[in-house]
Amino acid sequence: MPAFASIPAPVHTLWDAPQTAEQRLPGVWSVTTASHGGFVLSDERQAAMPEALRLDSIYYEEDVDWSLVILGFEAEFAALRKPLFDLERDLARQTARHWRPQRYAAFTGEVLQPSDSHVLRSIASYEAAIGEVGVRAAWGDWADWVPAGKVGVVGQRITGCSHLGFATYDGPNFKGLCDAARYDARDQASTFASLGVEPID
Repeated sequence: MPAFASIPAPVHTLWDAPQTAEQRLPGVWSVTTASHGGFVLSDERQAAMPEALRLDSIYYEEDVDWSLVILGFEAEFAALRKPLFDLERDLARQTARHWRPQRYAAFTGEVLQPSDSHVLRSIASYEAAIGEVGVRAAWGDWADWVPAGKVGVVGQRITGCSHLGFATYDGPNFKGLCDAARYDARDQASTFASLGVEPID
């Protein structure tokens, strides 16, 4: 295992000036700011990140991308024998599998199915709905054009889906109304057809 150099705590980050900073491993700082936080890597650490897990930036935010750092340097983190690291490692694996499934699969060699990952389920759902009108915005019956018990929706045709599970749309806008309870129980790819939307002008 190569030896990595310690570096001074970051003074500035992508998210703002750090309020707290802890060097978890040499060259791996965990920081929090007033708005966000995550891991900040040294250039040396960034170069050592496994290719499948390495981002373009040295910043690995605290919601999802932190998990890639834990996986990338898992043996070093484990060797520290910190309390609760087993829980952190398990959470990192779950987070990466659900939200960065392509990177997780490339790194681990696991073959993931849509049932294994929120993002893969979203991709499968949107790909199956290509060509249908997907909901892009919704209003409750607090809006003056939406009757009680209904949800007003506006949508466009689904043309594809990104690797992160976000739909792409194109074409004219369509407008309609659907049952509020049915809207609340909607699937990931909310289409006019799946919601039984009644078109309106």
